[in-house]
Amino acid sequence: MIVENHRIAYRNVASKIYQFYPEEIHLAITDFDEILRKHGYRSNGNTFFSILSDPADEIMAVEIFLSVEESHFQIPEEENIFFRSYFSVYPMIMTRIVQHVEELSQVKYWELIEYMKNHNLKQRTPVFIDFKAAKSGKTYVEMSVGVKYSIITSDNESK
Repeated sequence: MIVENHRIAYRNVASKIYQFYPEEIHLAITDFDEILRKHGYRSNGNTFFSILSDPADEIMAVEIFLSVEESHFQIPEEENIFFRSYFSVYPMIMTRIVQHVEELSQVKYWELIEYMKNHNLKQRTPVFIDFKAAKSGKTYVEMSVGVKYSIITSDNESK
């Protein structure tokens, strides 16, 4: 199921670009968290990333985002870390993966792409993968992409 009008919104977000094999995503997230902790910053648990490369590539390029407790951010430039006091993407379309995340990620990715095509939506952001936890403790993933709605004119041209 695809949900429209989804939004990603977080405060105090640090991000860093990584390249790795898909199965090494957790190593990259751990590395990023350790860099932040080394400089005195604490993650508040919100972790998400955007896929910058073709998802079929052997090596993935992603931007990993971690929300931090601190609202002021100063880190050495050589760490190549970006900071945004507020990070928001809207409008988006979104789908959830509640089990078999690794097996279903490609399927859900292509569902989003197909949905955009079928509903005359233009992709305006990379695909985002947002790790979530329900109150019950069960974890799941929200996969979303920023879109631009096309306006159909009387002469059937998209704008």
